[in-house]
Amino acid sequence: MTKPARIALYVQHLLGIGHLRRAAALARALVLEGAEVLVLSGGVAVADIDFGAARILQLPPCLAADAAFSALLDADGKIIDSDWKDRRRELLLKEMAAYQPDALLIEMYPFGRRQFRFELLPLLYWAQNAKLLVASSVRDILVDKGRDDRVMEAADLVRRYFDLVLVHGDARLVPFERTFPRAQAIADRLHYTGYVVEDLPPDLASGDRAGDRAGGEVLVSAGGGAVGGPLFAAALVARRLSGLKDRRWRFVAGRNLPDSDYALLTQAAAIDPGIVVERFRPDFTSLLANCHVSLSQGGYNTVMEILALQTPAVIVPFAEGQESEQGLRAHLLAERGALDVLDAENLDPALLAAILSRRARQGALGIELNLDGARQSAKVLLGALAARAHG
Repeated sequence: MTKPARIALYVQHLLGIGHLRRAAALARALVLEGAEVLVLSGGVAVADIDFGAARILQLPPCLAADAAFSALLDADGKIIDSDWKDRRRELLLKEMAAYQPDALLIEMYPFGRRQFRFELLPLLYWAQNAKLLVASSVRDILVDKGRDDRVMEAADLVRRYFDLVLVHGDARLVPFERTFPRAQAIADRLHYTGYVVEDLPPDLASGDRAGDRAGGEVLVSAGGGAVGGPLFAAALVARRLSGLKDRRWRFVAGRNLPDSDYALLTQAAAIDPGIVVERFRPDFTSLLANCHVSLSQGGYNTVMEILALQTPAVIVPFAEGQESEQGLRAHLLAERGALDVLDAENLDPALLAAILSRRARQGALGIELNLDGARQSAKVLLGALAARAHG
């Protein structure tokens, strides 16, 4: 019997949980294709994320101090220091040596996560000496920080250490060179996999939910919730102004929404029976499939589920600091009529109410995009391993 391929998947989430959810979808797809997977997770552990049969190694967790990523904090809220970095790097290398994978898949690096060079460069050097297949897993759009030297550095690292770059997107919507100007220099490594979408239950996979939506609710969400406060506050006011005010409005706040923002939501729900507030829903996909209209931030995972389910949606992209990824993707989709966008700087409740009502009337417009990114990523990676084994 042929031994299953061993894949080590490194992922580091810092603020939201989108990176971890996408990594989980990739891990499940790899297992379904016959691989054995070890997920090396460097962020704070998150309950209820499904990694399937993959094994999880929780590294000493690290998170961002704020939305500007001004500092990295350990599990006790202290800024990480050189001793912390040394301990985590040694643990990571020790576990990799014990696992002896055939391939290493690194989420985001070298296109992001530069703060983790202290462990990722030694890991890449180790992988190169061990003759592993090395791949980068990266979303379709990068955050533009205006640093040509960083772009050059990322391209050089790809040429030196990586065999594959799995771009989780579709060039028909946004080619990788749109936000990575040196894409041509690594073109022989690039593979567009399509967008990674959470596994949809069979009864939802068709996206034909019009009959259920007619009596549905307004679903308001913000991913993990860490930066969702302004969106939720505006939605509470927009509810009173909206033609949808007689429907139930369900706020799925996210585990990371600050307690002060969550208290505002629960206070509103206490006096308005039409408002439901919850921290988390394991069946969020079903809520999204059956709601009348969705209001959310523009996180990769939520947007891809909206497209797969053909949910009428309004997006308010997160855009603090230099964050540009959510806004660019949302506007490209809005240009094709797939959803509506209201930029955070224009988050006026009356305008939000009007846009929500209009999108609910119009419904969703399906567009042609590859949404099979998890399975295709697994096939590309395992196919490259098989080709290497056959010379």
